[in-house]
Amino acid sequence: MDSSTTAGLWDRLTGIQTAPDQWLVIATGVVALAAVGPRPLWRLSRNAITIAHEGGHGLLALLTGRRLSGIRLHSDTSGVTVSRGRPTGLGMILTAAGGYTAPSLLGLGGAALLSAHRITLLLWAATALLVAMLVMIRNAYGALTVVLTGGTFLLVSWLSPADVQAVFAYLVVWFLLLGGVRPVFELGAKRRGGGAPDSDADQLGRLTHLHPVVWLLFFHVVALCSLVGGGRWLLGL
Repeated sequence: MDSSTTAGLWDRLTGIQTAPDQWLVIATGVVALAAVGPRPLWRLSRNAITIAHEGGHGLLALLTGRRLSGIRLHSDTSGVTVSRGRPTGLGMILTAAGGYTAPSLLGLGGAALLSAHRITLLLWAATALLVAMLVMIRNAYGALTVVLTGGTFLLVSWLSPADVQAVFAYLVVWFLLLGGVRPVFELGAKRRGGGAPDSDADQLGRLTHLHPVVWLLFFHVVALCSLVGGGRWLLGL
């Protein structure tokens, strides 16, 4: 690749793009809310939240020096991330806490990029993260899900007009912000019904000697604060 092409790619990556009209920003939020709301749609769209959830576990495992053994995504929208290292300590705590917080924090980071009009940077960064995650997927369904998701990002970021890229980027970020809230409420409902005895909140409770409800509350705070803060950025408030 010659220097002029490299410079062109760099300019495209770091350049500023035009945000869509305000009504389109609101419309993408409404569409994202529809994808999160009704149960039939949520059962399908939740796969994307699971990718972010398990990716959060994996990323925190790597950042804290643990060895990431693999990630599995299942058709019932559950997932498992396996890492090796000390079974206790800060690294394990951060790894366990990285799941339910990941979709919301990714959405918040995406909202920050969109508020700075870095649409292309957002799309390419998301594609890079999905490619990196694909290397660690250890089952066919998980690989198919990540390939389809990453392929969608790649096609939109390379082949779509700028206005389509902008609408897609806002839709994705709204979905992460809104989709990060519902799983936390679902986890709370399962725990009240006696289910999910080995949930992330329960694991964190055992690791920190804090009641799992404290961690559940932490997940709620992260999700709701990210939604409020990210929503304000997206709407330019």
